[in-house]
Amino acid sequence: MHLKGYSSIALSLLLLCSTNSSANTDTENGIDVKKMSVERTLTGFEDVDEALSLWELGVGGGAIEVANYPASSQRNSVVAAAPYVVYRGDIFRVGDGNGVRAVVVDKNNLEIGMSFGGAFAADSENGTAREGMPELDFLLEIGPQAIYKLKDYKFENGGNARLNARLQFRSAFSTDFSTIDNRGYVLNPVITYQQRGRLFEGTALSTSIGMLFATERFHDYFYQVSDEFVTDTRSAYDAKGGYLGTRLALSVSFPMSDSLRGFVGVGAQIHSGSANEDSPLYEKDITYSASIGFVWRLYKSERKAGW
Repeated sequence: MHLKGYSSIALSLLLLCSTNSSANTDTENGIDVKKMSVERTLTGFEDVDEALSLWELGVGGGAIEVANYPASSQRNSVVAAAPYVVYRGDIFRVGDGNGVRAVVVDKNNLEIGMSFGGAFAADSENGTAREGMPELDFLLEIGPQAIYKLKDYKFENGGNARLNARLQFRSAFSTDFSTIDNRGYVLNPVITYQQRGRLFEGTALSTSIGMLFATERFHDYFYQVSDEFVTDTRSAYDAKGGYLGTRLALSVSFPMSDSLRGFVGVGAQIHSGSANEDSPLYEKDITYSASIGFVWRLYKSERKAGW
């Protein structure tokens, strides 16, 4: 799920990761990073100076544990395996850890397009803060995003890195797959740092810090308590829009074979100072997430992406 303290820790990590590196703005190892698309991934199967395949097909699986909703003390664990598809078209792009997006502008340092996202459903179980209230359905989000490449790096002892700024503005909807309800809008600025081959060849690290702001309707979905759901331990509450929280994330992916990559990830969601701390459904200032999994590539096209 989405998520003020600890910001300085993440920013310090970004600075440490880029120590002893120099801006890579010339042709090196046969690749001109000035002309490299901002969307270029540093975490996939190909080397950092290798052209990316247009298509990839395979199988991915793993497990993730997250809070039921922002600031919830209840946990939601999901284990799944499914086919995966990566498509790196000039306009429409799927996968590479960046979800689904439609690119309108793709310059050397700037990409503008549409992005899509979502979150898992969660039950309102007995003994929880939401007991007796409607369950939280799957949450879907769609809207424009801009990605700006702040800087590329080339390490003296091998490896590349990239620092990106991303701004997403999305419309949110919840669904139980029989009805769809509008849940307002979210604004999500994020700074992301990726590096590849710094410690071990083929191993990639990604870390990010992002803040989330949302309209009242979005906050209502998680924190509103109408009169019909008031109990002796749960008072009525009128949610308001504003700051929802800050999310810190760190993930590492590594080669297990030529066609198999593993990954692990951890995250912290800091909700302290959010607009609805006084809601009886707000339980924890900090929640955590963790994931582990694999991607097994079965097919890649001979044709290369054009960016």
